[in-house]
Amino acid sequence: MREVNELLRYDYREMLYNSTFCLVPRGRRLGSFRFLEALQAACVPVMLSNGWELPFSEIIDWNTAAVIGDERLLLQIPSTVRSIHQDRILSLRQQTQLLWEAYFNSVEKIVLTTLEIIQDRVLEHTSRSSLMWNSLPGGLFTLPQYSTHLGDFPFFYAKLGIKSYPRFTAIIHVVTPLVSLSQPVMKLLVAVAKSQYCAQVIVLWNCDKTAPAKHRWPTTSVPFIVIEGESKVISSRFLPYDAIPTDAVLSLDEDTVLSTTEVDFAFTVWQSFPERIVGYPARSHFWDSSKERWGYTSKWTNDYSMVLTGAAIYHKYYHYLYTTYLPASLRTMVDQMSNCEDILMNFLVSSVTKLPPIKVTQKKQYKETMMGQSSRASRWADPDHFAQRQTCMNKFANWFGTMPLVHSQMRLDPVLFKDQVSILRKKYREIERL
Repeated sequence: MREVNELLRYDYREMLYNSTFCLVPRGRRLGSFRFLEALQAACVPVMLSNGWELPFSEIIDWNTAAVIGDERLLLQIPSTVRSIHQDRILSLRQQTQLLWEAYFNSVEKIVLTTLEIIQDRVLEHTSRSSLMWNSLPGGLFTLPQYSTHLGDFPFFYAKLGIKSYPRFTAIIHVVTPLVSLSQPVMKLLVAVAKSQYCAQVIVLWNCDKTAPAKHRWPTTSVPFIVIEGESKVISSRFLPYDAIPTDAVLSLDEDTVLSTTEVDFAFTVWQSFPERIVGYPARSHFWDSSKERWGYTSKWTNDYSMVLTGAAIYHKYYHYLYTTYLPASLRTMVDQMSNCEDILMNFLVSSVTKLPPIKVTQKKQYKETMMGQSSRASRWADPDHFAQRQTCMNKFANWFGTMPLVHSQMRLDPVLFKDQVSILRKKYREIERL
């Protein structure tokens, strides 16, 4: 009785989450549910079950996340774990979280991982490498249908020491008829095409009216094509078009106001963060305790968790993930509402990277200029539009099983980014002047 009372003084879950190493002896059978408990708690599993084939060992290198002991040498375990360096312990604990989040945190993930392993067995010539399975974002996000070459995925650029293709493709999403050469989309097209990093401009024509003839568009020094999409299908802006030859995609709304200098700077920032969304208009999410649901805010503050795709750069692989990984039900929902596709893309990228987007500086008049456009102003002033975005936030969080968005207060300005202040003040002087 005394021993029982002594045990009741301790909370099991609290001890689990505050422990560095967790013993995982064999259970009634060879394995033990303690193993998954330890993974979830970021407690390094110390395996004491000789002959147990660890789950998914075909693709997971468990030596990077667990200590494999011998149950016949139990008394040596304390000295073994004490000899592990702190850096190694941190690495082990980080890997437990990667593996838990990537493959074990739901029945759906476990089943999907099983199916993907079977697919790699059957299609061995297109199977994923060990690095893909054992590093962020994990094998379920590095789909071999897209590529089996590590260099095609932004997540591995740093590890491989490679740089992205030094150009971007601009995709301008157009939904209103073209009636005048003075429309914002014309000025935007010219400004983007002048960028030293622009390889090509694509106008995605999602308007009820027929696209204008080529001679009605401005003449540009870079290739310019018009792709006619299906009217009101706003998810089409994220289709993996074969016409995109570059790694980087600059996504733009037709009424976005950006200068060539701003475009150039955003792209130079993206080159240092190719796995993230980098751009201008930022938004944030919050937990509304009174309504017990997630809220969405467009207030201009130093805190943000989304960068809207009306003026943002990201890797073209996210077009493929958006189209093939996300369920058709979510894409159908945003198409029916003609809303929230930008929020969904932010959810997807943050879920994959576990990182926030990056906001870059903008000219001081950006807010007033953008709100000065009648179509943009009426859209954001519409209470139904805002209510829809609140609804989207919660439906997306429900499907992802968590809130993947990450808050940030970092903003990159030309005078603070990479080079000497004096050089950048000259290089991006238009931003400073405006």
